[in-house]
Amino acid sequence: MSRTDAPGLGRGLAFVMAVAAGLAVANIYYNQPMLGIIMAEFNQSGTAALIPTATQLGYAVGLFLLVPLGDLFDRRKLIVILFLLLALVLVIEGSAPTDYILFISSILLGACSTVAQQIIPYATALTPPENRGKTIGTVMAGLLCGILLSRTLAGFVSTHLGWREMFWLAAPVAVLAAIVMAMMLPKDKARTSIGYGEALLSVLFLCKQLPALRRATLTQAALFGSFSAFWTILALHLQEPDYQLGADIAGLFGVLGAIGVLAAPLSGRLADRYGPARVIAAGVIICVISWLAFGLWTALAGLIVGVIILDFGVQSAMISNQHVIFGLLPEARGRINTVYMTGMFLGGSFGSAGATYAWGLGGWPAVCGFGLALSVIAMVPSMAQLRSKPIVH
Repeated sequence: MSRTDAPGLGRGLAFVMAVAAGLAVANIYYNQPMLGIIMAEFNQSGTAALIPTATQLGYAVGLFLLVPLGDLFDRRKLIVILFLLLALVLVIEGSAPTDYILFISSILLGACSTVAQQIIPYATALTPPENRGKTIGTVMAGLLCGILLSRTLAGFVSTHLGWREMFWLAAPVAVLAAIVMAMMLPKDKARTSIGYGEALLSVLFLCKQLPALRRATLTQAALFGSFSAFWTILALHLQEPDYQLGADIAGLFGVLGAIGVLAAPLSGRLADRYGPARVIAAGVIICVISWLAFGLWTALAGLIVGVIILDFGVQSAMISNQHVIFGLLPEARGRINTVYMTGMFLGGSFGSAGATYAWGLGGWPAVCGFGLALSVIAMVPSMAQLRSKPIVH
């Protein structure tokens, strides 16, 4: 019996995989708080201004082209290789002599950072169905902490040391992650004998064939859109006369958001016990409440409470949606995750763009209306999921 057929995943390994996922995904968010500093070095270049966009584009490309490889090859080797490539790209990123090289390396950085999306389905494969939610909750808590805390770390390092130093510091961390993954992950085996081209083509059909996958993807796309809307506009909102707070305080909100994320593994246990559909519906309702708090409770305390429950709601639904999709076709978990995460990040991009437009139209109240609308939209597929028959594998 291979280790991938083992009866469970130890708590220590689950924690290590959670940390690795967080360290991987953090790389695509480092450039956001550093963008002003980067642009200043390259004389306010329009190409430099597109660095965050290039990173997100690279991540989207990596989701489609690289994540399906997890169904075809030894996922442990794939994770180690991607972490080593990530380290190399980080060195290039920190040493980039021109904005064009920085732009291209940012695309590669985003693609290699999808190693986080190899870790999540692998952790699921190592876990029996009755503990799936708990495992996903642990790993996803690490991933979302990486998203939230990366901005705080990059803002601090770039302010006191420089933007290049952030990438140089991240490079040896990626190497260390590769070494730890090589030492601790069990050996893996391919789950399907189809070719790479056929695997990519099958991604397009999985969404059509699996209604539960469509519901989960649409729900999380809308919720992650509302999540991205908040974080896109937060720094601008805090600069308004009512608060007069700087980017450093905006970065500290990532720590507050992490409080909600760290509490969210509870939702994984609840999904194991009561079924994921109920937890998904509860997560959507929590997100609606958070946007009502943002819009109606205008004091700083309203923002603090709202961000904690927003992140808790998004994380709870995300864990439970993955509980659903990873139980559909075990041999296609990598490709299913490709559909889910691509939809989720497209929703996030829409949320960021829509929030920027809403901010220009009507300021913070318009952003709150937009975020609330996205959360309400998420209710439609989540209620359909609640009425569907549970899927157990």
